[in-house]
Amino acid sequence: MLWSDPENEPPEELREAQNMLRRLGLLMALAMILAMIVIGLR
Repeated sequence: MLWSDPENEPPEELREAQNMLRRLGLLMALAMILAMIVIGLR
């Protein structure tokens, strides 16, 4: 990559993928917390 290259934003697909991964990570974290609570209650 050259210094003269304009700084462009990531393409739309990449941004969508990143958003989906972020949501997936949040869902996984919530599921883990819920699982810990359920296991703790038993």
